Amino acid sequence: MSTLAIFGYGPGLGAGTAREFGRHGFRVAVIGRDAAAGAERAAALRAEGVEAEQFTADITDPAQLSDVVGRVRDALGPIDVAVHGAAAHMSVRSESTRATDRASLEVPLALKVYSSIQLSRELLPEMIERGSGALLFSSGASERHLQPYLANVGIALGAQRAFVRQLAAEVEGTGVYVGLLAIGSLIQDSAAQREVDAHPELIPEGLVLPRIDNAELGARYWRMVTERDAVEVEIGF
Repeated sequence: MSTLAIFGYGPGLGAGTAREFGRHGFRVAVIGRDAAAGAERAAALRAEGVEAEQFTADITDPAQLSDVVGRVRDALGPIDVAVHGAAAHMSVRSESTRATDRASLEVPLALKVYSSIQLSRELLPEMIERGSGALLFSSGASERHLQPYLANVGIALGAQRAFVRQLAAEVEGTGVYVGLLAIGSLIQDSAAQREVDAHPELIPEGLVLPRIDNAELGARYWRMVTERDAVEVEIGF
Protein backbone atom coordinates (compact mmCIF):
# COMPACT_ATOMS: atom_id res chain seq x y z
CA MET A 1 0.00 0.00 0.00
CA SER A 2 1.26 3.49 -0.87
CA THR A 3 1.65 6.22 1.75
CA LEU A 4 0.45 9.82 1.53
CA ALA A 5 1.88 12.17 4.16
CA ILE A 6 0.12 15.51 4.64
CA PHE A 7 2.31 18.02 6.43
CA GLY A 8 0.06 20.67 7.96
CA TYR A 9 -3.15 18.64 7.82
CA GLY A 10 -6.30 20.71 8.21
CA PRO A 11 -10.05 20.19 7.77
CA GLY A 12 -9.99 21.86 4.34
CA LEU A 13 -7.24 20.95 1.91
CA GLY A 14 -5.85 18.15 4.07
CA ALA A 15 -9.16 16.36 4.55
CA GLY A 16 -10.16 16.67 0.90
CA THR A 17 -6.81 15.32 -0.28
CA ALA A 18 -6.75 12.48 2.24
CA ARG A 19 -10.21 11.27 1.22
CA GLU A 20 -9.37 11.37 -2.49
CA PHE A 21 -6.09 9.47 -2.15
CA GLY A 22 -7.66 7.12 0.38
CA ARG A 23 -10.25 6.13 -2.20
CA HIS A 24 -7.36 5.13 -4.44
CA GLY A 25 -5.81 2.86 -1.84
CA PHE A 26 -3.38 5.19 -0.05
CA ARG A 27 -2.86 5.12 3.68
CA VAL A 28 -2.54 8.60 5.17
CA ALA A 29 -0.20 10.22 7.68
CA VAL A 30 -2.04 13.10 9.35
CA ILE A 31 0.62 15.58 10.51
CA GLY A 32 -0.14 18.73 12.49
CA ARG A 33 0.71 20.73 15.60
CA ASP A 34 -2.47 19.89 17.56
CA ALA A 35 -2.34 16.29 18.76
CA ALA A 36 -5.99 16.17 19.84
CA ALA A 37 -7.27 17.62 16.58
CA GLY A 38 -5.00 15.30 14.60
CA ALA A 39 -6.29 12.25 16.45
CA GLU A 40 -9.88 13.25 15.69
CA ARG A 41 -9.07 13.83 12.01
CA ALA A 42 -7.30 10.49 11.68
CA ALA A 43 -10.23 8.77 13.40
CA ALA A 44 -12.67 10.45 11.01
CA LEU A 45 -10.71 9.08 8.05
CA ARG A 46 -10.66 5.59 9.51
CA ALA A 47 -14.42 5.80 10.00
CA GLU A 48 -14.67 6.42 6.24
CA GLY A 49 -12.54 3.38 5.48
CA VAL A 50 -9.21 5.17 4.97
CA GLU A 51 -6.19 3.79 6.82
CA ALA A 52 -4.80 6.76 8.71
CA GLU A 53 -2.40 7.52 11.55
CA GLN A 54 -1.80 10.77 13.41
CA PHE A 55 1.61 12.37 14.02
CA THR A 56 2.28 15.56 15.98
CA ALA A 57 4.83 18.10 14.75
CA ASP A 58 5.30 21.79 14.06
CA ILE A 59 6.79 21.70 10.58
CA THR A 60 8.28 25.19 10.99
CA ASP A 61 10.64 23.66 13.58
CA PRO A 62 13.49 21.96 11.65
CA ALA A 63 14.11 19.34 14.33
CA GLN A 64 10.44 18.43 14.60
CA LEU A 65 10.06 18.19 10.82
CA SER A 66 13.05 15.88 10.48
CA ASP A 67 11.82 13.78 13.40
CA VAL A 68 8.29 13.36 12.10
CA VAL A 69 9.51 12.27 8.67
CA GLY A 70 11.42 9.49 10.42
CA ARG A 71 8.43 8.52 12.55
CA VAL A 72 6.15 8.31 9.52
CA ARG A 73 8.69 6.11 7.70
CA ASP A 74 8.99 3.81 10.71
CA ALA A 75 5.23 3.45 11.09
CA LEU A 76 3.98 3.47 7.50
CA GLY A 77 7.00 2.81 5.31
CA PRO A 78 8.41 5.04 2.56
CA ILE A 79 6.47 8.22 1.80
CA ASP A 80 5.25 7.97 -1.79
CA VAL A 81 3.41 11.31 -1.95
CA ALA A 82 4.00 14.27 0.36
CA VAL A 83 1.68 17.27 0.55
CA HIS A 84 2.94 20.50 2.09
CA GLY A 85 -0.44 21.94 3.00
CA ALA A 86 0.34 24.22 5.94
CA ALA A 87 -1.26 27.67 5.76
CA ALA A 88 -0.76 30.83 7.78
CA HIS A 89 -3.39 31.93 10.29
CA MET A 90 -5.09 35.25 9.55
CA SER A 91 -3.43 36.72 12.64
CA VAL A 92 0.00 36.73 10.99
CA ARG A 93 -1.01 38.97 8.09
CA SER A 94 0.57 42.37 7.65
CA GLU A 95 -1.58 45.50 7.58
CA SER A 96 -0.26 46.58 4.18
CA THR A 97 2.66 46.23 1.83
CA ARG A 98 4.29 49.35 3.28
CA ALA A 99 3.85 47.97 6.79
CA THR A 100 5.61 44.71 5.92
CA ASP A 101 8.95 44.36 7.67
CA ARG A 102 11.44 41.64 8.56
CA ALA A 103 9.51 40.58 11.65
CA SER A 104 6.22 40.19 9.77
CA LEU A 105 7.92 37.87 7.28
CA GLU A 106 9.33 35.45 9.82
CA VAL A 107 6.26 33.21 10.17
CA PRO A 108 5.21 33.19 6.49
CA LEU A 109 8.76 32.39 5.35
CA ALA A 110 9.18 29.64 7.95
CA LEU A 111 5.81 28.16 7.05
CA LYS A 112 5.87 28.32 3.25
CA VAL A 113 9.55 28.56 2.25
CA TYR A 114 11.96 27.13 4.81
CA SER A 115 9.81 24.10 5.66
CA SER A 116 9.14 23.45 1.95
CA ILE A 117 12.88 23.40 1.30
CA GLN A 118 13.63 21.14 4.26
CA LEU A 119 10.81 18.74 3.42
CA SER A 120 12.19 18.39 -0.09
CA ARG A 121 15.69 17.72 1.25
CA GLU A 122 14.33 15.10 3.63
CA LEU A 123 12.33 13.18 1.01
CA LEU A 124 13.94 13.70 -2.40
CA PRO A 125 17.00 11.44 -2.02
CA GLU A 126 14.96 8.29 -1.36
CA MET A 127 12.36 9.21 -3.99
CA ILE A 128 15.06 9.71 -6.62
CA GLU A 129 16.71 6.45 -5.59
CA ARG A 130 13.38 4.63 -6.04
CA GLY A 131 12.67 6.49 -9.27
CA SER A 132 9.18 7.44 -8.11
CA GLY A 133 7.32 9.77 -5.79
CA ALA A 134 5.65 13.16 -5.66
CA LEU A 135 6.10 16.37 -3.71
CA LEU A 136 3.01 18.58 -3.73
CA PHE A 137 2.83 22.13 -2.43
CA SER A 138 -0.08 24.54 -1.86
CA SER A 139 -0.24 28.25 -2.56
CA GLY A 140 -2.88 30.96 -2.45
CA ALA A 141 -4.28 33.99 -4.22
CA SER A 142 -2.10 36.63 -2.56
CA GLU A 143 0.92 35.73 -4.68
CA ARG A 144 -0.99 36.22 -7.94
CA HIS A 145 -3.36 39.07 -7.07
CA LEU A 146 -2.49 42.33 -5.34
CA GLN A 147 -3.85 41.97 -1.81
CA PRO A 148 -2.00 44.42 0.44
CA TYR A 149 -3.65 43.06 3.59
CA LEU A 150 -1.86 39.77 2.88
CA ALA A 151 1.37 41.29 1.60
CA ASN A 152 3.75 39.38 3.85
CA VAL A 153 2.08 36.07 2.99
CA GLY A 154 2.16 36.91 -0.72
CA ILE A 155 5.88 37.61 -0.55
CA ALA A 156 6.49 34.19 1.02
CA LEU A 157 4.28 32.48 -1.55
CA GLY A 158 6.27 34.15 -4.33
CA ALA A 159 9.49 32.74 -2.92
CA GLN A 160 7.92 29.31 -2.50
CA ARG A 161 6.75 29.36 -6.09
CA ALA A 162 10.25 30.16 -7.34
CA PHE A 163 11.67 27.28 -5.29
CA VAL A 164 9.09 24.77 -6.55
CA ARG A 165 9.58 25.75 -10.19
CA GLN A 166 13.35 25.41 -9.93
CA LEU A 167 13.11 22.13 -8.04
CA ALA A 168 10.73 20.67 -10.62
CA ALA A 169 13.15 21.53 -13.42
CA GLU A 170 16.08 19.94 -11.58
CA VAL A 171 14.35 16.62 -10.86
CA GLU A 172 12.86 16.21 -14.32
CA GLY A 173 13.65 12.76 -15.64
CA THR A 174 14.19 11.20 -12.20
CA GLY A 175 10.67 9.78 -11.87
CA VAL A 176 9.79 12.28 -9.14
CA TYR A 177 6.98 14.76 -9.73
CA VAL A 178 6.98 18.21 -8.11
CA GLY A 179 3.81 20.30 -8.33
CA LEU A 180 2.29 23.49 -6.92
CA LEU A 181 -1.48 23.98 -6.55
CA ALA A 182 -2.43 27.66 -6.34
CA ILE A 183 -5.84 28.02 -4.70
CA GLY A 184 -7.73 31.21 -5.46
CA SER A 185 -10.81 30.61 -3.32
CA LEU A 186 -11.63 30.21 0.35
CA ILE A 187 -11.71 26.50 1.11
CA GLN A 188 -14.97 25.26 2.59
CA ASP A 189 -14.56 23.70 6.06
CA SER A 190 -11.05 25.14 6.41
CA ALA A 191 -9.84 27.02 9.46
CA ALA A 192 -9.58 30.18 7.34
CA GLN A 193 -13.19 29.88 6.16
CA ARG A 194 -14.43 29.53 9.72
CA GLU A 195 -12.33 32.48 10.86
CA VAL A 196 -13.57 34.71 8.04
CA ASP A 197 -17.20 33.74 8.59
CA ALA A 198 -16.90 34.45 12.30
CA HIS A 199 -15.04 37.72 11.75
CA PRO A 200 -15.97 39.24 8.38
CA GLU A 201 -14.15 42.43 9.38
CA LEU A 202 -10.90 40.58 8.62
CA ILE A 203 -11.58 41.00 4.91
CA PRO A 204 -11.32 44.44 3.28
CA GLU A 205 -14.69 46.06 2.63
CA GLY A 206 -16.04 45.20 -0.81
CA LEU A 207 -13.83 42.15 -1.29
CA VAL A 208 -15.83 38.99 -2.01
CA LEU A 209 -14.00 35.70 -1.56
CA PRO A 210 -15.27 32.81 -3.70
CA ARG A 211 -15.59 29.41 -2.06
CA ILE A 212 -14.36 26.01 -3.18
CA ASP A 213 -15.12 22.53 -1.87
CA ASN A 214 -12.19 20.60 -0.44
CA ALA A 215 -13.15 17.51 -2.44
CA GLU A 216 -12.41 19.44 -5.62
CA LEU A 217 -8.93 20.23 -4.35
CA GLY A 218 -8.24 16.60 -3.49
CA ALA A 219 -9.36 15.52 -6.95
CA ARG A 220 -7.11 18.11 -8.55
CA TYR A 221 -4.09 16.93 -6.57
CA TRP A 222 -4.85 13.37 -7.67
CA ARG A 223 -4.91 14.46 -11.30
CA MET A 224 -1.64 16.33 -10.86
CA VAL A 225 0.08 13.22 -9.52
CA THR A 226 -1.36 10.82 -12.07
CA GLU A 227 -1.16 13.05 -15.17
CA ARG A 228 2.07 14.93 -14.34
CA ASP A 229 1.56 17.32 -17.24
CA ALA A 230 2.05 20.62 -15.38
CA VAL A 231 4.18 21.91 -12.51
CA GLU A 232 1.87 24.82 -11.65
CA VAL A 233 -1.89 24.36 -11.50
CA GLU A 234 -4.44 27.02 -10.59
CA ILE A 235 -7.90 26.40 -9.23
CA GLY A 236 -10.66 28.62 -7.90
CA PHE A 237 -9.52 31.89 -9.50
